[in-house]
Amino acid sequence: MKSQLDKKTFRAAFGAALFATASCLATFAHAETSMERVERTKVLRVGVVNGATPYYHKSLTTNEWSGFGPDFAKDLANDLKVDVKYVETTWGNAVLDLQADKIDVMFGMASTPARQEMVNFSNPIFQNTYTMVCKNGYPEKTWDQFNSPDSKISVDVGSSMDNFATTMLPNAALSRLESTSAATMALQSGRVDCQILVILLAQPLLKKLPTIGTIQVPTPILAAPVTIGMQKETDTAFKEAVNRWVEKEQKSGEIRKVILMNMQKLAGVEPSSFPTSVKFE
Repeated sequence: MKSQLDKKTFRAAFGAALFATASCLATFAHAETSMERVERTKVLRVGVVNGATPYYHKSLTTNEWSGFGPDFAKDLANDLKVDVKYVETTWGNAVLDLQADKIDVMFGMASTPARQEMVNFSNPIFQNTYTMVCKNGYPEKTWDQFNSPDSKISVDVGSSMDNFATTMLPNAALSRLESTSAATMALQSGRVDCQILVILLAQPLLKKLPTIGTIQVPTPILAAPVTIGMQKETDTAFKEAVNRWVEKEQKSGEIRKVILMNMQKLAGVEPSSFPTSVKFE
């Protein structure tokens, strides 16, 4: 009987020890901050999206990544004195991949109250101006003038443009369609008069389809802040380092330079074609 009790006691003690060890290891792993992990591994894991030109572009021949995101990522990694590792994701999965510790940063994200509950965001990298691409001959309007039932406007549902339209143009005749291309087709077919697009989508569209219409930048000039998504954590070291990099790049003019260079290289949009009211600041 005593032998059986001793065995049971040993098993219980051994199991408790294993549990305690596993718990300690899990706590240690969980406690590692983003900055500690990046410094330990010497790697910055960056989310990239195939087909999201000019933000992200993957060469079919070399598999090399280019675009705003990779260019910004390489510069940030250089600032942190680490290497870059690209991890393919989607815009829809980026938040989940940050939460799952698959990536450290995601360039080009829009900060929303709902997302702020799940991930951290940097200060804005640049401002992506809201525009209207309107059919040829359509009169110039302010945002207030667009906010009327006779304004037939298309937008892709669930996008930042859709959120903007819901707030700014509640009285307009909005056609919420499943994708940006579907919203463009509505403009092409004459079902709507204008399509809401941020400037970095509007300019490539006009380059690709020059006869579709013209770009308007309604007043007051409004823009969507473009940020860097990061993992949610209470430690602020990594976020502070990223924000210092953002401030440095903005002051040097490098942000605007990278945007214009990639718009020209990947979308064929000349820097001189941007409206003078668009500053990316």
